Amino acid sequence: MDEAREQPSRRRRTRRRAPPGSSPGTILVDPSAPKPVLSAILYSKDAVREETPGDLAALRKSAGAGTVLWLDVAGLGDEATIRAVGAAFGLHSLALENVVDSRQRPRVEPYGDLQFLVARAAVPGTPFDTEQVSIFLAADFVVTFREKPGPALDPVRERIRAGRGNLPTGGTGYLAYAILDTIVDGYFPALEELGERLEDLEDEIVRAPKQGSLRRVHALKRDLLTLRRAVWPQREALAFLLREGDAVAGAGTRIYLNDCYDHTVQLLDLVETYRDIASGLTDIYLSSLSHRLNEVMRVLTVIATIFIPLTFIAGIYGMNFDRSSPWNLPELGWRYGYPACLAAMAAVGAILYLWFRRRGWIGGQDL
Repeated sequence: MDEAREQPSRRRRTRRRAPPGSSPGTILVDPSAPKPVLSAILYSKDAVREETPGDLAALRKSAGAGTVLWLDVAGLGDEATIRAVGAAFGLHSLALENVVDSRQRPRVEPYGDLQFLVARAAVPGTPFDTEQVSIFLAADFVVTFREKPGPALDPVRERIRAGRGNLPTGGTGYLAYAILDTIVDGYFPALEELGERLEDLEDEIVRAPKQGSLRRVHALKRDLLTLRRAVWPQREALAFLLREGDAVAGAGTRIYLNDCYDHTVQLLDLVETYRDIASGLTDIYLSSLSHRLNEVMRVLTVIATIFIPLTFIAGIYGMNFDRSSPWNLPELGWRYGYPACLAAMAAVGAILYLWFRRRGWIGGQDL
């Protein structure tokens, strides 16, 4: 087990809030957040074009007439860039305020002709963490905001470039589904890794619990709680999309959203199962320690019991009474008295040991 698992540490984030009484739509960025990296893909059933946006207004006008525009903003460390994207695409200031506040729950909110979706994507590593992905869905464009650059959405880009599946003809609704499906599927490798950690901990605690075992159990339980907090509201958001699928993502996307919803339910089932097992590991750990303590106490008790008659014999012959009386330990004057006493003590010890072993108190099956 590597050092990161031996000594888990929670990643510290800078939590920034607008001062009380601030006007709605106040954008307060984290100065330590990565600077935004913009990338755009325009595609139709016949062509795909990628570019680094310069003129956002011109980019916005290029969407429509059978062409879908996907603008991805990776990094939330520059207020001017975020406001420029919002102005070019008509994004509501309240939604932009929620974009830079990375503590949002997954949900779906309508803003006129736009739909604002919040999802949380898994971040590989130990401890387990998530990042916020904000999605703006319109009839001819999709805008995504992510906390930092990374490969989380690269599978969607690869599918667009290859022209595979329904992406070239599915419109913005299918693109939003593909992004959500990629985010949901990204939890399965993380959950498998947590499952492997859980199995290793279970074997360790049952066989030989260590001093750091309980600490790793609590770290695993925190990771599972983080996962549950991300997936549970995501299921509710997908359920809303299923109910309002025709109006939000289009009639043809409903069946795909249902598949994505099923994957989320599978995730939750696994998370709840792992949480139950992790909760039971604490009891197993305490039971294992108690069992080991009982084993040690049993061995010590047997050893002490064996030495009780030996100490009694040694105490009697250690009184050194005078030999003038026939009642005063006649063995003291016998040539073989000392070896005979040692032999008697060894015989008593051996008889007690064999009796304890036959009863199963030592060297036999557990009580």
